[in-house]
Amino acid sequence: MSAAYAGYQAPAVTVSSSLPKRAGAAVLIVPVVSSGDDGAEQATAKVLAGPSLPAEAVGQIESALQALGAKGGAEQVTRVVVPALPVASVLAVGLGKPRDEYPADLVRRAAGAAARALNGTEKVLTTLSELDVSAAVEGLILGSYRFTAFRSDKTAPKDSGLREIVALSTDAKSAKQAAQRAADIGAAVATARDLVNTPPSHLFPAEFASRAKALGEAVGLTVEILDEKALEKGGYGGIIGVGKGSSRPPRLVRLTHKGAKRKGKRVALVGKGITFDTGGISIKPAANMHHMTSDMGGAAAVIATVVLAAKQKLPIDVIATVPMAENMPSSTAQRPGDVLTQYGGITVEVLNTDAEGRLILADAIVRAGEDDPDYLIETSTLTGAQTVALGARTPGVMGSDEFRDRVADLSQAVGENAWAMPLPEELKDDLKSTVADLANVSGSRFAGMLVAGTYLREFVPEGVQWAHIDIAGPAYNTSGPWGYTGKGGTGVPTRTMFAVLEDIAANG
Repeated sequence: MSAAYAGYQAPAVTVSSSLPKRAGAAVLIVPVVSSGDDGAEQATAKVLAGPSLPAEAVGQIESALQALGAKGGAEQVTRVVVPALPVASVLAVGLGKPRDEYPADLVRRAAGAAARALNGTEKVLTTLSELDVSAAVEGLILGSYRFTAFRSDKTAPKDSGLREIVALSTDAKSAKQAAQRAADIGAAVATARDLVNTPPSHLFPAEFASRAKALGEAVGLTVEILDEKALEKGGYGGIIGVGKGSSRPPRLVRLTHKGAKRKGKRVALVGKGITFDTGGISIKPAANMHHMTSDMGGAAAVIATVVLAAKQKLPIDVIATVPMAENMPSSTAQRPGDVLTQYGGITVEVLNTDAEGRLILADAIVRAGEDDPDYLIETSTLTGAQTVALGARTPGVMGSDEFRDRVADLSQAVGENAWAMPLPEELKDDLKSTVADLANVSGSRFAGMLVAGTYLREFVPEGVQWAHIDIAGPAYNTSGPWGYTGKGGTGVPTRTMFAVLEDIAANG
């Protein structure tokens, strides 16, 4: 299974400057806005007509929407039949109040809401692309995402799902390039989602490493995998310590994209790959423990990002270092009170075996630092404290002040909405140990996310600009679908990290 693993296969995307004469069973997605206060009784939906739509068709769409009481509220979807158009039906999706400009994520979310309402339609055409072709294509791909690998014929969808997207744009040449880039980004995020959604019975460290290798080699990445023997020999005490409670041993995967022709910028990516987290001896409560299938969300996003960087031929070097382990309680598991030696020599008193992510990340950070990167980005489902501080949809970013803010700004620009957080110096005192260099947790219940970030900072090489993105909540949606985000794995922060890589490639 892993040898042939090729990642998520996105729908085919084409660009057209006009509606075809015949589109068969295709659905046309059209953006509409509210003519009055969003959701008010007197509001009616008005079509945002681009050059693709004839006036007669616009009139028919608006009349049908008025008859159905559609108001154009944000992400409101209404399907109508329009005789003046060569499609089976029109799906109107609301953008809310009229604006001078429509933000990319508003368009992306509208496209996602439309895609979720398609009910198995194989082909769509869309004029959302006349507002923002990249956002429209990304939203349609991510909104139409479905994970069905473990469905039997009894419950699997009978339809084949979205297979083709036609983006309508008068500037077809530039739109074609933007649409293809957006399709690649959408496929990368969906690949990360696939990995997160694969149950731990089928995605354990060795299998995860095999899938990463298949994805990397398919786009020309150099791949290195360290097994448990190589990790033990190399002194990766954090990864070995966390993984030794499981019968399925740990791995460390290295994926290298060489994009700089001469001496250019080099970026290290590190992602936490705990394929399942029981908490170890410091075991978690049973309620919702099944959500810990997502504890490798950081690793999934890092793998998807470095593969995307290679696919887009970014002119910088990107090296991903991905530690993978399963945190289980057993007679061989590490105990609270044990001392381990992280890769590089720092000793750590393990006061809580459920604070395992920082242990495997620390090993990986030190190893990544040996590649002499200019920047280091690491991400993980690090702490439940992230959700307490910022909720289920907002990642927290910690690290070097300037680079941290740059990452947060770019994340907000792409709609993943990370927020910059501080690392107060006094928190280091909370990590003092009586028997080792550091303890892996604080004795205080406060500032848990920041304490974890302070721990990781101890392993970042001097002079390297770094940022950690805590995605404990945002990596896995446990509530209902919204916008282009369904239930389960979200793929966050793949788009943030890729935006940062593109920005570094362009600006240094």
